[in-house]
Amino acid sequence: MTRLLLGVTLERICKAVLLLCLLHFVIIMILYFDVYAQHLDFFSRFNTRNASRAHPFSNSSRPNGTVPSYGPAGAEAPSPSTKPSTNQSATEKPLQPCQETPPGLVGRLLIEFSSPMSMERVQRENPDVRQGGKYTPPDCLPRQKVAILIPFRHREHHLKYWLHYLHPILRRQKVAYGIYIINQFGEDTFNRAKLLNVGFMEALKDDEEYDCFIFSDVDLIPMDDRNLYRCYEQPRHFAVGMDKFGFRLPYAGYFGGVSGLSKSQFLKINGFPNEYWGWGGEDDDIFNRISLNGMKVSRPDIRIGRYRMIKHERDKHNEPNPQRFTKIQNTKMTMKRDGISSLQYRLVEISRQPMYTNITVEIGRPPPRLARG
Repeated sequence: MTRLLLGVTLERICKAVLLLCLLHFVIIMILYFDVYAQHLDFFSRFNTRNASRAHPFSNSSRPNGTVPSYGPAGAEAPSPSTKPSTNQSATEKPLQPCQETPPGLVGRLLIEFSSPMSMERVQRENPDVRQGGKYTPPDCLPRQKVAILIPFRHREHHLKYWLHYLHPILRRQKVAYGIYIINQFGEDTFNRAKLLNVGFMEALKDDEEYDCFIFSDVDLIPMDDRNLYRCYEQPRHFAVGMDKFGFRLPYAGYFGGVSGLSKSQFLKINGFPNEYWGWGGEDDDIFNRISLNGMKVSRPDIRIGRYRMIKHERDKHNEPNPQRFTKIQNTKMTMKRDGISSLQYRLVEISRQPMYTNITVEIGRPPPRLARG
């Protein structure tokens, strides 16, 4: 009798375990298709039907899909079943302003860094990007002209993935943009904020029509193309939820990773501080500058402002800045004399690559620390 009861109990336990395994499998499959559904042709065509009508040969089912070029920018693709009409007007219709919400956006994206990446592949995927990493929508008039600035040193591997993902995202967002890599010359202590000041100056020298500036780390990739890279009425913080922070804002005043300011907003705060050598502190100083000048930081919804970070070891000569906490407390006293108005640097080289413009600059070194005693 005891053995019979034991057998029945074991049978029930096995059935319960089997049911739990089946439930786990169903949940995993639901999550899987939730992420990947946007990449299936059926769902992509459903979500982007308006974009497909606008360009019958577009391939928007892939996040990095490109639209093949058919002659001059803005020209429609030739139809295989029709011939050019002799009655067509010689004058083309003027382009309309790009929509506030571009119709070809995909939404959530699958971001991974395991596949090999090369600059040649990035070029093949983005044939419409001009030399120097510049692009203008051919089918509408962009509302802003955006310079995207990346502080840089020894991150070639990360740059390939950044370009691979961002070029298609920006094109779908109908952004007129140029990408500038601000490369710090030499091996002295890294200075992120000063490099971004340099980028602001050099981008305007390259094209004075830039009226919006996006400042991005090279290891951060947006996970949703509805996180629009443009400037707003208030300074913008794009990287609301990074994976390394559990997709949460680490603290209310956080302004790191990816941010954007219009030209007038940037000049109003005297740009970024030049004296934050090493890692940390400069983004908090920038947040203080914004607040002290009567502005507020705007952010996208936490579900849209998600980012994946390419994992890496901390760079050499970019150790934590031990003076950062003292400097942050003194922003009100330093921001008028330390910034774009006091910027000094030496331009080493400008190189226009197919997918970006590289600007190598020498920005000096940190002042010697006073000896205690």
